[in-house]
Amino acid sequence: MTTSEVPPAETAERNEPALDATERAMLDGWLEYHRETLAWKCAGLTDEQLKQAAVPSSTLTLLGLLRHLTEVERWWFTTVFGGEPDVWVYGTEQDPDRDFHFGPDDTYADALATWQHEVATARSHAAKHGLDDFSVGTARGGQHFSLRWIYTHMIEEYARHNGHADLIREAIDGSTGE
Repeated sequence: MTTSEVPPAETAERNEPALDATERAMLDGWLEYHRETLAWKCAGLTDEQLKQAAVPSSTLTLLGLLRHLTEVERWWFTTVFGGEPDVWVYGTEQDPDRDFHFGPDDTYADALATWQHEVATARSHAAKHGLDDFSVGTARGGQHFSLRWIYTHMIEEYARHNGHADLIREAIDGSTGE
């Protein structure tokens, strides 16, 4: 069994967003907080546990959520905002939800490194622009989005999936947390 390379959930640290920050710093802070929360929910588990669908009515797994949020980071910051080609990290035209479907050889270490790379790329794209700047690329409907909108959407995306991660993690080993 392979364990994660981040600290166990009991010792993982998250940085609380500042109460008196500027809008940009507040958005950065909340997005980072939710990114850290996802890593915290995955910390200290084996690959097998991370692949476990812990809720009988769902196929969601912690590994699937990490891979999905990797796709989301790439899509919004690199493809839509940065205007780079639409290249899937995990998905394919035949299986656009492949981020949630993985095989026995897919590991948390690989998924974590890929997610960290996409997060670093997202930070780089965002750092070059103001909140009122609009995307170079477009979403599938042809719309352009402000960086402010993308930050807000990403915070919502992580918050929603971190709620899923809370339930999955609790079902796996009883760990709870805010």
